[in-house]
Amino acid sequence: MSGFFARRAPGRPGLALFLNAGDPPLPVLADLMRILDDCRVDCLELAVPFPDSVTDGEVNRRSAQRALADGVGLDEVLDFLARVRPGLRHLRVALLADWSHTVKPLPLPDFAARVAASGADGLLVHGLPPRLRTGLREAVRNVGLPLVTTCYASSPAEVKAEAAEYATAYLYLVAHYGRSGSTPTGSTPTGDPRQLADSVRLLRQTSKAPIAVGFGIRSRADIARVHDLGADAAIVGSAGVARIEHALAQRADVVDEFHAFVHTLLPAPPINVPQPDRSSTP
Repeated sequence: MSGFFARRAPGRPGLALFLNAGDPPLPVLADLMRILDDCRVDCLELAVPFPDSVTDGEVNRRSAQRALADGVGLDEVLDFLARVRPGLRHLRVALLADWSHTVKPLPLPDFAARVAASGADGLLVHGLPPRLRTGLREAVRNVGLPLVTTCYASSPAEVKAEAAEYATAYLYLVAHYGRSGSTPTGSTPTGDPRQLADSVRLLRQTSKAPIAVGFGIRSRADIARVHDLGADAAIVGSAGVARIEHALAQRADVVDEFHAFVHTLLPAPPINVPQPDRSSTP
């Protein structure tokens, strides 16, 4: 297995963050990833930018467009990973690539081999046609590349069973339908708690990989909530991307701004209450 979320402190929920490669620009992103590593963030879902994502809201779409406008594509992302990944001690990197925009032009075995050679710790293919899932599994298995699988909390049992069986990096459990950054009307940010808990319990029966919940996760409280429901980790996406966008717009230090944001997500340090001195009696 890949070891995603395996080195977190006992009882502490794992944390994954999503960013588009190239937003912020790659040299800044390298510094940001080192900060995430120092903070012991467990995983970065790093997307090869692609346009017009049907599952993303406006924040993530604008982020992808900024990266694409800066000329960032698959070659640039893999070269970047090959340079940065060897210096990371704790942070794992799961590469997210869109089937139509990024993967389709290449034979699956060639694509998987290039991703593995870059040092990526895992792969998530967005929008893969179901008929090609077997070919992708074979391609990543042949190069030893762990695979991220996905399903929704509301997916049929057979879809969940397939995701659980073939996840070797982690299983991304999407809390609710919709676009990233959205919350269903009348729902908590993380969706229906009972449905999520039941889904985690069902997936846990057959999955050997950790289960990470995403969509609608914005805060330390949200992360604690999905952990209490049984998930191994939480994935924070558009909330972090929005922080990057705000820093860029304000010409602020992107690394400092994102570092501050990450600290709002990590477990609060314990408060040490001074104990009375009982060494002597009056």
